Amino acid sequence: MGVVASLNNQKHGFDSSNDTIVVPRVFETVIGGRTLDTANFTPEVIPAGHVVIKEDATGNYKPMPVSGAAYAALPASHSVVGVVISTVETKKPFVGVCVRGTVNEAASLYPPTTAIKSALPLIRFIKE
Repeated sequence: MGVVASLNNQKHGFDSSNDTIVVPRVFETVIGGRTLDTANFTPEVIPAGHVVIKEDATGNYKPMPVSGAAYAALPASHSVVGVVISTVETKKPFVGVCVRGTVNEAASLYPPTTAIKSALPLIRFIKE
């Protein structure tokens, strides 16, 4: 069974004004977006530009784990698939996933690693 998320429509308590600076161009997405499995993700917000991974066995999409101010290691049996287009609360993890476009890593909350950049060849990473 897929991931289940609450549809409670409360106003969000986070700043999303930087989203179009972090992800200034989106040319292709995962059609229909995805609901991320956030069971082991502790931050309260998933920011624009955050890396999205997919568990190979189940097909579940998840936010890339973080450790402090950086991405943690890619979990075993997971693949990097794209980046979150717009900031969302972790408790309402409905996201658009950019698979081809531009990400401004200078404005990203978590800097992408060389391995992440290599795994996303259709995303142009800039520093502006």
